Amino acid sequence: MSGNTYGKLFTVTTAGESHGPALVAIVDGCPPGLELSARDLQRDLDRRKPGTSRHTTQRQ
Repeated sequence: MSGNTYGKLFTVTTAGESHGPALVAIVDGCPPGLELSARDLQRDLDRRKPGTSRHTTQRQ
């Protein structure tokens, strides 16, 4: 997932090591002053958690 850009209205660019301790996400196109936290994004992150649906990757 490292080094990809997604989106048109809002773009998200990722950087970092795929199995490293951290991954960076840069969000462009947000209104000035918009504050985002991990909690704001957690619901979407949880959708990709292993074992939450038959559409997610079964990681070990």
